[in-house]
Amino acid sequence: QVQLVESGGGLVQAGGSLRLSCAASGNIVNIRTMGWYRQAPGNERELVAVITSGAGASYVDSVKGRFTISRDSSKNAVYLQMNSLKPEDTAVYYCNAHVTTVIPYPRSEDYWGQGTQVTVSS
Repeated sequence: QVQLVESGGGLVQAGGSLRLSCAASGNIVNIRTMGWYRQAPGNERELVAVITSGAGASYVDSVKGRFTISRDSSKNAVYLQMNSLKPEDTAVYYCNAHVTTVIPYPRSEDYWGQGTQVTVSS
């Protein structure tokens, strides 16, 4: 099995910064993409940022210039540096990874972390 464990959420004032971390473990052959999604109360889950195995990154327009996604492939880890946080960034943030594994059979599929709460006060 594959597990994703997130850390780094919390409460911060508007204008502040937080850094989210996510590490994947288990039977991993490779990880094609890793990303961060978020879901605020009453809203659908939305993609915040994604990064490929070649380190190409893309962002939702609302976070461009404020958030930076990075990954350490040697650690199967992905990070999200969030600067200039706004109250509208408040949400549960989920880590996602598209993983190739071979147990119990070869396949590629998406795995999710448990989510970490980010709260930005005004």
